[in-house]
Amino acid sequence: MLSDSSFVFLKRLLDTPGPSSFEAAPARVWRAEAASFAEVRADVVGNSFATVEGQGGPTILLAGHIDEIGIIVTWVDDKGFVYFEPIGGWDPQVLVAQRIRFLGRHGDVFGVIGKKPIHLMKPDEREKASKITDLWVDIGASSQAEALEHLAIGDAGVIDSQLIELPNRKIVSRSIDDRIGAFVVLEALRRYAANPGVARVVAAATTQEEIGYAGGGARVAAQSLEAHMAIAVDVTFATDHPGMKKEELGEHNIGGGPVLTRGSVVSPVAFGLLRDTAERLKIPYSVHAAGRLTSTDADAIHLTRHGVATALLSIPNRYMHSPNEMVSLDDLDKAADLIAETCRQVTRETDFTAR
Repeated sequence: MLSDSSFVFLKRLLDTPGPSSFEAAPARVWRAEAASFAEVRADVVGNSFATVEGQGGPTILLAGHIDEIGIIVTWVDDKGFVYFEPIGGWDPQVLVAQRIRFLGRHGDVFGVIGKKPIHLMKPDEREKASKITDLWVDIGASSQAEALEHLAIGDAGVIDSQLIELPNRKIVSRSIDDRIGAFVVLEALRRYAANPGVARVVAAATTQEEIGYAGGGARVAAQSLEAHMAIAVDVTFATDHPGMKKEELGEHNIGGGPVLTRGSVVSPVAFGLLRDTAERLKIPYSVHAAGRLTSTDADAIHLTRHGVATALLSIPNRYMHSPNEMVSLDDLDKAADLIAETCRQVTRETDFTAR
């Protein structure tokens, strides 16, 4: 079970804003925690690394991206209204009327996303979905000059929401995609460090996944480490709420354990290690079948250097890319145990060649 101190760290990590390319603040939180039990470093693209040396065995990379979706300032008009474009994939309907927390030049700047009131819309307007270009942020400024005293073009922001606890060990927060992955890989490393095996294990909080069309920070991380095996940790769609089609996505329940991806870029050797360990430890899990790319760090990692035997483990997540994503603490706990023990199963004789 997650310790009280681990939960305090999780809350601090999720609450700290850090959209893609602006991940420095949550990365500092992650590295400070990692430094209590591992060797820590960072690189030029913002990736953070925590290493536990084994006994000269293969190197295993555990990757969870620390960035979140957000917005970036593109223009301020003469009345001080702020216009923006998305960082990562937003449903614009989610943004309407939300409070925004900008990372301003002198500190946080707060505002609210505005839209024409429904009372003033014509009938045909009411039927149309909002577009990003229909929205703006009101920070209370009365002029462009006043707004620019606090914000600059290119400043980033996130929705202003924080973690809350719900019954049955569920939590709700923005940034769960995928700061929860960055948390899980570090928690797994903490547990591995308490009883290390032969493998050298490196947890990485990677950057720019939400905008990483060329592989983001994960490509750089895997390239620099010369890893033999990798486990990418991300979130996936929970299918236990209304409107989800299990015939398309499979059955993945919050509290039902981690989700292991099979197919696509996943190494059958790495998948088998995770599956066999889960069954031996009696950790519940489900399997997600992927016929194409996974749209996670795994896609970038598996083809670096001479190839990396890569697995993908995901946490079931409700309401992805919203201010209120939901996961189960029990799933995080099970995932960390499974990853740590899987790393212990890797020896100098482990053959990662697909046969």
